Amino acid sequence: MSERITLHLRVNGEDRYAVVPVHHTLLEVLREELALTGTKHGCELGECGTCAVLVDGRPVLSCLALAAEMDGKAVETVEGLQIGNDLHPLQAAFADLGAAQCGYCTPGILMTAKALLADNPEPSVPEIQEALAGNLCRCTGYHKIIQAVEWGAAKMRGVNEDPPDGVFYGADPDNPGAVRTGPTPVDLRLQERNPEDAGRLPEEVRPI
Repeated sequence: MSERITLHLRVNGEDRYAVVPVHHTLLEVLREELALTGTKHGCELGECGTCAVLVDGRPVLSCLALAAEMDGKAVETVEGLQIGNDLHPLQAAFADLGAAQCGYCTPGILMTAKALLADNPEPSVPEIQEALAGNLCRCTGYHKIIQAVEWGAAKMRGVNEDPPDGVFYGADPDNPGAVRTGPTPVDLRLQERNPEDAGRLPEEVRPI
């Protein structure tokens, strides 16, 4: 039988205790002992950033952090971002701008971005790219993620304007250098689909 320790963590502002095997990682304790499954298993090699949480305010790859070494520390997970019924500005920006697709990598990105904005409330695009360099996403291509961090940062600074139309609709292929100011015909076609067509793409967007 493996040696076990009593662990005390301050998780999302609450004192939590668990008796865990001494070799368990922080990721295992969060998911298996504390039932905080927002933090995801990814590569478990420290290469993808999916498991990132904040420890004493700094991003840590929880798959590589021994839980025993975290005793007494403050840990923040994605479950602690939302305040009551209100999303954190980063969460709201990711939802509004479509920065999450499958969403598996999103918790780690949100926590890493939160740490960035705590140090730098108005980061440049290169600074956001550098901060998120250890967070891999196989769905989005990163463009919307960077825009969402920018817009979340703006909201946290008290900026109340809506993002430019181009953030929502992208560039206008018929007018290089301009941005779309509304949904495309394909967008409208998708909105008007018959419920019986659920799960089927309209002909104009079906793959060849």
